[in-house]
Amino acid sequence: MSNSLYDLIVVGAGPAGLAAALEAWNKGLKKILVVERAKEAGGILVQCIHNGFGLHHFKEELTGPEYAGRFIDMVAKTGIEVRLDTMVLEITKEKEVHMINTQNGYEILKAKSIVLAMGCRERTRGAIGTPGTRPAGVYTAGTAQRLLNIEGYMVGKRVLILGSGDIGLIMARRLTLEGAKVLACVELMPFSGGLTRNIVQCLNDFDIPLYLAHTITEIKGDKRVTGAVVMQLDKNRKPIPGTEMEFDCDTILLSVGLIPENELTQKASIKMDNRTKGAIVYEDRETSIPGIFACGNAVHVHDLVDYVTEEAEIAGTGAANYVLNENRKADSVIEIENGNDVGYTVPQHIRPAFVESSVGVFFRVRSVHTEPSYIVIKSGDTEIARLKRDHLAPGEMERVNLTPAQLAQAHEKISISIEQGGAQ
Repeated sequence: MSNSLYDLIVVGAGPAGLAAALEAWNKGLKKILVVERAKEAGGILVQCIHNGFGLHHFKEELTGPEYAGRFIDMVAKTGIEVRLDTMVLEITKEKEVHMINTQNGYEILKAKSIVLAMGCRERTRGAIGTPGTRPAGVYTAGTAQRLLNIEGYMVGKRVLILGSGDIGLIMARRLTLEGAKVLACVELMPFSGGLTRNIVQCLNDFDIPLYLAHTITEIKGDKRVTGAVVMQLDKNRKPIPGTEMEFDCDTILLSVGLIPENELTQKASIKMDNRTKGAIVYEDRETSIPGIFACGNAVHVHDLVDYVTEEAEIAGTGAANYVLNENRKADSVIEIENGNDVGYTVPQHIRPAFVESSVGVFFRVRSVHTEPSYIVIKSGDTEIARLKRDHLAPGEMERVNLTPAQLAQAHEKISISIEQGGAQ
């Protein structure tokens, strides 16, 4: 084991990892290492050549590589060490990081704190169990994006997209601009899983139909995809006989959800949330193991990279406070509960003693609300806040900010619920 002791080791050099490292540096930590398995920093943003990034954080519209490049440049101006092409194999509760690369071989480095920022991965065909043959021409949307934008390969000419996640919607537009015919986007749920702006800009603007409450029931083809059968679903998500539609396609893209990349987290015996598939975290993104923090898509899947950056900065600040303030203590912990129509919340626990001005709670609703509704925050019978929203949808993450004064009204638990209509 190396005798070198780092203040902080960050796992992942995507937008979350870079932002966390930079924030920890700015808060006073000076021996920081960022470890990345890819040959380049920037994470998934490197292949996201479309614009729409940075509107919240930089107050201007950037492409993915531009957004990542800004953080790469800022990190380069500090003393933060970045190791690329290095695989982290294990982290321990003693904050030891096992890693390997071709230059240094197998190493075990020790840190005073760790930030987990491994991002997320796509669900595959195997994860959703689509029946049919196993021909070439079936890609996840992110794989197709990398092949097209980075490698320069056209994945197909007649494309059918299963799922309406944001990457799939964006690839519908991208493939159309490159000359492919995108036949349709097919969504299992009765609502889209993507941002409204992507449905408008990527489907509607190019006259690409979106079939809600439909799915692919058969993939045809031997060596290469030759077609697919799509059927409408009933309220129990069962195919309705007689609704078959056949599509003459040579390519199928899967945009059926993202899963936080958490093998390292689970191996370290960090407590996990079955709803987010990420670590259970406190207000500063500390996990159940003191000194180990998590942020970004490794905690829960975000819509906007700007929010990933914000959360990473919270984790970086938390790591710095952990290292520099050894005597910090929290007298009480408030648990955040999912109320009516709320799928999950992050953070799951809040320590009021560590909240200075406010704490943001991110969450997603389970269903679409097109009529005005209210986010109701309660502790027992005490209503802490009631916030009106004109539109709520599972594809768009929501957040509420809780102040120390509001937290002071809480007991051991706070619930966040959605109420349709009602008085203000």
